[in-house]
Amino acid sequence: MVVAQEEVGNGNDEDQIELLKDIGMEIITKCDYLPLAVKVMGGLLRQKTARRREWENVLNDSIWSVSQMPEELNYAIYLSYEDLSSSLKPCFLHYSLLPKSRVFLACEIIGMWISEGFVHGTSRDLEEIGKEYYDELIQRNVIEPDIRYAEKVVCNMHDVVRSFAQYMARNEALVAQNNKADIADKINSQKFLRLSLETRGSESDELEWYSLQGQTSLRTLLSVGPIKIKPGDSFLVFSNLRTLYVEDANFDALVEYLNQLKHLRYLSIKGTNTSRLPASIGKMKFLQYISLVGCKSLVNLPSSIVKLQHLRFLSLRDTGISSIPKDFHGLTNLRILNGFPAHMDGDWCSIEELGPLCQLTNLTISGLENVSSSSFAKKARIGDKVRLSRLFLECTSRIEHDGQLVKDEEGIPEEQQQQIEEVFNELQPPSGLETLDISGYFGQRLPRWMMSTALVPLGSLRILTMDNLACCTELPNCLCQLPCLEFLLIVHAPAIKRVGPEFLQPNHHCHNHSQVGVSFPRLSRLIFEGLVEWVEWEWELQVKAMPILEVLKLGKCKLRCMPAGLAFHARALKKLYIYDVKHLSSLENFTSVVHLDVFRNADLERISNLPKLQKLVIDMCPKMKVLEGVPALQKLSLEDYDMETVPRYLQDVMPRQLLLYCSLPLLTSIAAGKTSCDWDKFKHIQQVKAHAGDEGVERKRYVMYTRDSFHLETNISRSAIAKGWMARAWFPYRTTCTIEDECLVRRLRNVEYSILLVMSELSTVRCNRALGLWIAGTRASSVDGELP
Repeated sequence: MVVAQEEVGNGNDEDQIELLKDIGMEIITKCDYLPLAVKVMGGLLRQKTARRREWENVLNDSIWSVSQMPEELNYAIYLSYEDLSSSLKPCFLHYSLLPKSRVFLACEIIGMWISEGFVHGTSRDLEEIGKEYYDELIQRNVIEPDIRYAEKVVCNMHDVVRSFAQYMARNEALVAQNNKADIADKINSQKFLRLSLETRGSESDELEWYSLQGQTSLRTLLSVGPIKIKPGDSFLVFSNLRTLYVEDANFDALVEYLNQLKHLRYLSIKGTNTSRLPASIGKMKFLQYISLVGCKSLVNLPSSIVKLQHLRFLSLRDTGISSIPKDFHGLTNLRILNGFPAHMDGDWCSIEELGPLCQLTNLTISGLENVSSSSFAKKARIGDKVRLSRLFLECTSRIEHDGQLVKDEEGIPEEQQQQIEEVFNELQPPSGLETLDISGYFGQRLPRWMMSTALVPLGSLRILTMDNLACCTELPNCLCQLPCLEFLLIVHAPAIKRVGPEFLQPNHHCHNHSQVGVSFPRLSRLIFEGLVEWVEWEWELQVKAMPILEVLKLGKCKLRCMPAGLAFHARALKKLYIYDVKHLSSLENFTSVVHLDVFRNADLERISNLPKLQKLVIDMCPKMKVLEGVPALQKLSLEDYDMETVPRYLQDVMPRQLLLYCSLPLLTSIAAGKTSCDWDKFKHIQQVKAHAGDEGVERKRYVMYTRDSFHLETNISRSAIAKGWMARAWFPYRTTCTIEDECLVRRLRNVEYSILLVMSELSTVRCNRALGLWIAGTRASSVDGELP
């Protein structure tokens, strides 16, 4: 049973699961078989032990018998909500206030919870406890991870769940969107503790700040979009405000009044036009969270910010700030510090200020090319920050949009390369680091701590991303030994031409290979993209590696062939994406791949022996000729607007569904059905959907074909089909025709096509023969340019 098997977990054996099947089916029935309700109930049952009594308690809960429940209250969601702990309920309700049009990271949401006082524990552990709350909401299926983001850092809340939560919080919280008049009426209806506003429109439609002045009890104000601020507007009436989140607004006029918010804990002014912070911000002694992301006009931090002893989070990412005040090291309570700028001021370097910040769990340093000596980097004491789990080291990129090194007659001077290498050598992270991001590094050799695992400095590393490696000529060796590495991404490394055996086999500097049975034992996702000069990947069959690799993406390189060892050893590989790989002619023998995307591979000719392949996408691969050995193929998508005919290799495969995106002439031919020259290539496929653009509208024209019911539907006119059919049917005769014949054909295209419509009932061969005879007879009887 789905609910029991997927949601109970905790190692329960199948016999015990089977004993619960009857109760599970009754619960599903009470959910009216609605997928969302079943999913939420599964999340609830996951929190229970696999004991019959506990499941029966859920089945017999009195909530199921409540009559006349408001439309917003789904029984299953109500049950799940009632099962939440007293600490988790306000977090769940608060999540429903977040404006739907924006992306909120887990750390932002947890920061709001902490500022609201929803998270209880010691000061040291608040973020960890908040993360546990966040994870439990995921486990209960009341929020769902967005698959576009790693590590579940972004989640979505289903509209039904959101409506339920907003209904439950209706006496304390208001969520208002879009219409100015509607928002104003709701705001004036009662006083709230929490207000979430989302506005759009022209300046004349903007909500006015003064309309909020009656909400004197507010603890949380979330505002996304334009809001009209006039002279005299301030925060004076919001003395109880704990959380202020403003995004994409003209906020600069209000900044000077921020210090009126004596109890403010959380301040986020993302993407606003703010050019300054109040000089007295140091007096806002309760501030725990400050996000200035995207405030490009903000170039300085007030010196008093160093007095905020309770500050736990500071993000300067994507701002104009290039320096920080001295004595920054006094902010010893900081847990998360993003966008910290490395800069020099005489004999003082900003990254020295990082030394005493031993509570950091997440650190981003930018502008590392400005550090003039490795001695300054050493004073940052990165390796001593034992709680650090994520580290992002960034230099200004030297890579252009095409993936090549920025054009410079002299290139990057050798002394600069040597300097950055020395700086990075002193930034060795602690052994507990889980995520490492390096961007813009321009040394020839990677840091020593990445090139040897003799001391296992990266023994806990799970995620490694490296972007814009302008001068590196080789990938880090000995990564293959890291016992926890799950995700590896290398993007834009134009100096790498070869990935040799050292990538998979420890070199003579490594001594603990015996501790790991195979190379990359835990790696599940691997991405190589923008290695524009990469030609060769060596992987011998005897080298065992990547046994649980599930996703591989290769893009924008010159790789000639896939290594034999990859197909042989990566037996768990399910998804394979290959795009802009020049010179690659074949993809063969990937026996476990279920999903394959090939895009803009100019020389790809053959795809074969993928016995488990179910979904295949082929986009703009003009030389593709052979597709075979794909017996499990269910869905095939082809896209090439220069395609003149349906590929012949379709005759050799039997997908259940074909999606075709092609030129209008080809689509017109397909619309002719049995009389089409391409009919025999696709007639055996159960369902065909083909699209083409017309009159500047993408995919305006379509053809839909179903084999079993023999149904063919199109929005292409019959006359257009007839014209297209005749042009393509005449094509075989063109090699033996005179110029006069072609002139005649052009004139024939302007006559009535009724004869062709009658002929559409004939077979293609008979039709072509009839057309040939008709044209021959017309030519013979034509006198002085007159048609018979």
